[in-house]
Amino acid sequence: MPTLTQVQLGKNGITENFVTTLKEHFKKHSNVRVSVLRSYCRDKKELKKIESDLLDKLGKNFTSRSVGYTIMVKKHRKEVE
Repeated sequence: MPTLTQVQLGKNGITENFVTTLKEHFKKHSNVRVSVLRSYCRDKKELKKIESDLLDKLGKNFTSRSVGYTIMVKKHRKEVE
């Protein structure tokens, strides 16, 4: 089973549907590559803000790093209750 999948982030931005789609991908994969389209983000400062907003909506068990206009999101472990 592959551990990496790819999702595109377009003009609509980070919506509830986008976050739900990401969480569905994390049920089967440990890493997700989010490609930010240039129609949504044009500079690196804005990309860092998008990255932090995405992590806020996903939760505390996720980390990320950006390379170019791609954000690599990784899930650490299952949530502890």
